[in-house]
Amino acid sequence: MRFAPAAFVPLAFAPLAFAALLATPAAAFDMTGMSDAERAAFRAEVRAYLLDNPEVLAEAFDALQKRQAEAAAAGDAGLVTANAEDIFNDGHSYVGGNLDGGLTVVEFIDYRCGYCRKAHAEVAELVQSDGDIRYIVKEFPILGEESVTASLFAIAALQTLGAEAYGKINAGFYESFRGEVTPETLAAFAADLGLDGQAILAKMDAPEVMKVIEENHLLAQRMQISGTPTFVMGGQMLRGYAPLETMRAIVADERG
Repeated sequence: MRFAPAAFVPLAFAPLAFAALLATPAAAFDMTGMSDAERAAFRAEVRAYLLDNPEVLAEAFDALQKRQAEAAAAGDAGLVTANAEDIFNDGHSYVGGNLDGGLTVVEFIDYRCGYCRKAHAEVAELVQSDGDIRYIVKEFPILGEESVTASLFAIAALQTLGAEAYGKINAGFYESFRGEVTPETLAAFAADLGLDGQAILAKMDAPEVMKVIEENHLLAQRMQISGTPTFVMGGQMLRGYAPLETMRAIVADERG
């Protein structure tokens, strides 16, 4: 594409030239076809227009961010579709809320994650107040050895004592557990919840317990998840903490 010499382009056409510059693929906008004088004049026109109309830059950046967000959302939706069976029906994750709910919300968690702790009460409120959400937890410890130990304890409780015991431990790690994660503190923690801590500890070294964490990490890798909390809400992903009203809006959008 060859542009007319910018020195002969009236200033009134600078917005059109600038819009063309933003909208045209870089490969198609070839300034090498201009002479040095044409390039200098064109740049001067664009600069003058931007100085007179700086709001154009904000509009351009807003449009770019919107385009990037839409592309990211589409990419995430594709990842959900490609991994749907492992996300929603893996056979080893805790399932709570309404087991027959019309919408499934999945959360990847680490018990030592401050934002997971912050989200805990809001997620619980979302599930309880909605009444039609099936809630799945993916144990995804990424913050060190104590995170792994806590997840192993929760998974062992699920496999040994069932979903109700897991629910107590999951909530308890956020609401009441404090201090280092050790066999002693975990046994005391379970006892305070009315659970058999020794039975849970005895299960923690079983291969099927660690396998859950390994499979969750592989799933996270396929879904390009590197932080917690990360949510799958129906067909959408929410990467990071969001307040209750934002989650409710996503749920409403999914029900469309």
